[in-house]
Order: sequence, then structure tokens, then C-alpha cells
Amino acid sequence: MMGGKDSILPFKGLGIDVFPVTDLEEARRQIESLADEYGVIFITERVAEQLEDTIAQYDKYPTPAIIPIPSSTGSLGIGMDRIHQNVEKAIGMNILDD
Repeated sequence: MMGGKDSILPFKGLGIDVFPVTDLEEARRQIESLADEYGVIFITERVAEQLEDTIAQYDKYPTPAIIPIPSSTGSLGIGMDRIHQNVEKAIGMNILDD
């Protein structure tokens, strides 16, 4: 789990490794480091929004799966948008739209 400290610290209590970041360059380096070690990286939407180019580099590989989740300040809808895109890419159509 990577993002702002306030948003990710509660996940530590669930046994999830947390990596707080305070600036974009640190977040970029952290993603690159975690990509070699983890198969799934959860990242807060606020950070993911600012690192779209870095995250996109991993979209063509099966791992790591980089999954944006809402931060403590609420959802931007980025996570659901990525899920819709991945479903459409996988099966040729988006079956999740209402």
C-alpha cells in the first residue's frame, strides 16, 4: 500500500506493508522499487492521478497490478475507471457499465 501517511496507515493493522510517500519523485522511485518485489501494489488515487505516466509503464505487464484506491479524503473514481478499462481490454467489451 502506497500513498499519503494518513490514508495508508490503517492498512498496517491488517498486516499490509505500507509505504508512505510525501512527494512525487519519492512516489515514483517507490513504485519502481515495489514493482520488483510485489505482484499487487495498492496506491491512493491522489498519488495515482499524479503518476499516470509511471503507472502506465506497467500496464503492459501482468505484474505488478497497480490498483488505485480512494484516499482518506474520498474517491476520485480513478480506481473504478481503471477496472472498467481492464475488463474491456480483457474481454473486448465493458460488461460493468450500467
